[in-house]
Amino acid sequence: MRIDVLGAVRALHDDGAPVDLGGPRHREVLARLVAAEGRLVTTDTLVDDLWAEPPVRAVGALRTFVAALRRAIEPGRPPRTPPRLLVTEGPGYALRLPRDTVDVHRFEDALARARRTPDALTDLDAALAAWRGPAYADVTGSAWAQRERTRLEELRLEAVELRARLLLDSGSGAELVAELGAHVTEHPWRETGWGLLARALHRAGRQTDALATLRRARTMLADQLGLDPGADLRRLETDILRGATTLQPPRTVWTSGARLGPRTTVGLARTLALAGGDALVHSRRDRLAAVRAAERTGDIALTARVIGAYDVPALWSRADDPEQSRAVVAAAERTLTALGTDGPAGARARLLATVAVESRSADLSATERGRAERAAREAEALARELGDPALLAFALNGVFLQSFARPGLAAERDVIGSEILDLATRHELPDFVVLGRLVRLQSASALGDLDAATAHAEAAEQLAVSTEASLVPVLTGWFRARASAARSTEPGGPTAATAAAHYRAAENALAEAGGMPGLHLGLFALALLGLRLLHDRPPPTDPALDWGPYRPWTRPLVLLARNRTEEARTALTTAPVPPLDHMQEALWCLTAHAAARLGERPVAARAATALHPARTEHAGGASGMLTLGPVARYLAEAEACAGKS
Repeated sequence: MRIDVLGAVRALHDDGAPVDLGGPRHREVLARLVAAEGRLVTTDTLVDDLWAEPPVRAVGALRTFVAALRRAIEPGRPPRTPPRLLVTEGPGYALRLPRDTVDVHRFEDALARARRTPDALTDLDAALAAWRGPAYADVTGSAWAQRERTRLEELRLEAVELRARLLLDSGSGAELVAELGAHVTEHPWRETGWGLLARALHRAGRQTDALATLRRARTMLADQLGLDPGADLRRLETDILRGATTLQPPRTVWTSGARLGPRTTVGLARTLALAGGDALVHSRRDRLAAVRAAERTGDIALTARVIGAYDVPALWSRADDPEQSRAVVAAAERTLTALGTDGPAGARARLLATVAVESRSADLSATERGRAERAAREAEALARELGDPALLAFALNGVFLQSFARPGLAAERDVIGSEILDLATRHELPDFVVLGRLVRLQSASALGDLDAATAHAEAAEQLAVSTEASLVPVLTGWFRARASAARSTEPGGPTAATAAAHYRAAENALAEAGGMPGLHLGLFALALLGLRLLHDRPPPTDPALDWGPYRPWTRPLVLLARNRTEEARTALTTAPVPPLDHMQEALWCLTAHAAARLGERPVAARAATALHPARTEHAGGASGMLTLGPVARYLAEAEACAGKS
């Protein structure tokens, strides 16, 4: 069995015969589960993704589609035998197929390998050849599919350019002139494409045409966008004018291939991680590979050093890749067990701090959270006993990430941030100085002290220049958008439209920085919702908005805005308790607001109880990136609703 979505959605048996998937809705359900990459997709999400206005019996129809798909893709499954491929999991469904049986996953994996090593060029060629048209081509009118098409088209263009670069780097590539000429004609704003075309022309002995190509790119960028070409194109033009015989790419990317051992790999990964964005995502993958390689040696001391060496400051309470984080935590706990309680205190402290930092609170069960909190405190105590400033800073990072046990703890987090900042400043630990500033920015934002938060933002930005922390100005840009939103309610402040534009600019900057799944998913939509609530306006109902992990708590208000009151009531009463993370106050406030609107006294009472300790804070402010306004406003709504007779 294989499934293809790079073009029209189809499934094929092992012998190449097509599988009859049924009608368009059947194919869309299968496609949506493919896009989830094996993760659970809830029934509610599937219903909303399939229908702009779900019919009354939408859930029943969905179950019919799933049952038909199961018969189609597992035709030989005996009756009453649990399905193996399209499985029911909790409140939804997941598709469990090996990645190499799905064309989009083969493509993404081939691109990831080619980014790391030129030896993967053959796989990349095959993956690009598998494209039969736009991804999910026959799934029209669905916002989720359009988002996936846009994302995958960007990856396809990157793959086309990466393939060309690898060929040019290897000494060939003159034959790429026609292909790259068509590429820049179709995508004229991609400077990388222009540079590759110029290199291919140079490789073909056409220096004049190469220079003309770069000048055409310069003119096009200036006339259409008012921009000068980037440093890479300028450098390439200079090299051609100097008559360079070979034109190598301006920079190279290190790889943690087989030639590097785990200690070297994790050191390189740590260095790259500090760049943030896409570099951080790749470095974390290489870090996990290094940990696994160290474990395979059977050398416990080596494994402990490799795990503990990745002391990269962490600010956010939701992991970019929860499964990867769990794998690191499991390796650290295995190593702690092997070392025993009498093992070296420094190694044990670093392993415990790793458990605390990697166990992001939004992703934990109560049992896991208890283990992580104990690990954080034990790591802190050991680090203080050892008198190791760098180790203590790392341990305090874990304490910070475990300090979201309930709403209303911004002041306590500010104390942690203050110690990290003081310790790192005195002992010249610049990366942790940045962390301390950002923790204090978040705390001041939560407490509504925008002046103090602004001072921390400015200090962090100055530090980011010398530490090359490229994500810092992205985060402080979000803070300034949050401040603009708060001030849009004040006389003489910016308009709501201006604040929304600031949020949009911050979202674009985060995307350009490579994005961070644990951070950016749903952030923009939640920020817009908060801005609307500040101005007593209904929430945005644009179906293209991605609510990410915040959907269960925003959905009741969105449904109310669509006049679907009973569905909103059901969504409110079935929403889970907000996770203990940066956004918990905001999500409880959304719950309180919806409960007050719907007159749901029990839900309002729970929200009031949860929010009371945070009554002096600002909802969403703990993120330093958005605001729904003072918690006190929502607390009053909840208390009034809960107190109705």
